[in-house]
Amino acid sequence: MERNLKNVLVISFGFLLLFTAYGGLQSLQSSLHSEEGLGVASLSVIYAALILSSMFLPPILIKKLGCKWTIAGSMCCYIAYSLGNFYASWYTLIPTSIILGLGGAPLWSAKCTYLTIAGNLYAQKAGKIGRDVINQYFGLFFLIFQSSGVWGNLISSLIFGQTTTTVVEVSEEDLMCCGAYDCMTNATTNTTASSGPSKTLIYILLGVYTGSGVIAVLLIALFLDQIKANQAESETEKMQTQSFWSTFLATFQHLKDKRQCLLIPLTMYSGFEQAFLAGDYTKSYVTCALGIHFVGYVMISFSAANSFCSLLFGKISQFTGRKALFALAAVTNLACLIALLLWKPHPNQLAVFFIFPALWGLADAIWQTQTNALYGVLFEKHKEAAFANYRLWESLGFVIAFGYSTFLHVYVKLYIVMAVLVVAIVMYGTLEYLEAKDLPGTPTTVKEEITGSVVQQTRL
Repeated sequence: MERNLKNVLVISFGFLLLFTAYGGLQSLQSSLHSEEGLGVASLSVIYAALILSSMFLPPILIKKLGCKWTIAGSMCCYIAYSLGNFYASWYTLIPTSIILGLGGAPLWSAKCTYLTIAGNLYAQKAGKIGRDVINQYFGLFFLIFQSSGVWGNLISSLIFGQTTTTVVEVSEEDLMCCGAYDCMTNATTNTTASSGPSKTLIYILLGVYTGSGVIAVLLIALFLDQIKANQAESETEKMQTQSFWSTFLATFQHLKDKRQCLLIPLTMYSGFEQAFLAGDYTKSYVTCALGIHFVGYVMISFSAANSFCSLLFGKISQFTGRKALFALAAVTNLACLIALLLWKPHPNQLAVFFIFPALWGLADAIWQTQTNALYGVLFEKHKEAAFANYRLWESLGFVIAFGYSTFLHVYVKLYIVMAVLVVAIVMYGTLEYLEAKDLPGTPTTVKEEITGSVVQQTRL
């Protein structure tokens, strides 16, 4: 048990260090590299590469390298993206974004495979149920991993906060270019509050993030035990069959199920809403009015609310039912979107900048946990194809939202997100109606059991 626990902790803290860097860097892309939309373009490319990666690479790499070295090698892809930010241009950031996207799927697949095999091995020796041990391992992993959003954003804010030695008032004229009706002229470069950190501070931050990634790789390479060859090969062969056939072919064959088609807008909306918060809210509201050093603090409120509400709603869903939670998420998000259309961000309203991401985190927790649970309940016999569709459509939502981010005003993007939300809820309501019609007398309250691995895999 001690050896297995050591391996779980090594993986957990390795991912914590890696995503402390990547999560913090992702939140800053739209503000740090706003010229010609380079930052958001790189995020769009990441998710496009992730779609291709998830279809083909995981079983190949795990079979050739084993779980341990697949994890270590994939982590190096994330480090490459951090290095690309040192000299950010279309010739450095886009190629490293592709590299990161290609490494994302093998990283998560190898981690899930390793914890699954380790859990089963210990269960066999201890005479326990494999599923129970695996759930304990995943629970410990995500208990440690989920704090990465807090640490990564805290580091960026503390470092960039060093540049604000002198507080200068932002003119009302400059503030007119913040918010929904932005000026589409890199307003963030015009305001004194967001004139940007010095190159030195940027390099210090990137150095810290890169160092964090390097330590993660060394932690895996030096302290993680290689999984038994026969166990890894058996699990990999199963994954290979699922990847090339059940995943690639069945992903599209699964669209014959009308329930899956009805869930497409809801799944894509998850990508749209996360992309708007990370790409547009951080730039056009926070950075524009307060400065880039506040982005980390604001995103901490999102991460904290998201983690707490994910745990809360996972517990109470068995009492409220999923429909009530989906309704709460829809109303919360719609209210936030309308308020963001009307609100003119101003430094005097500091608390408001934190309220929006906190409410967004509440809604996002529902979208993530309940949509994944819904897939698991509806498509119990075709989970591989169903969750492959989940990854496909959510990633496509990210790609589209980040892709048009540079070319449209913020208010137009708010209307688009609202439209997708309305369509998603209408289609979801239709699905629930058809389910109730097809299964009369079936309780609508379902205890949705889903491991955190599925939720986090869809989030890179």
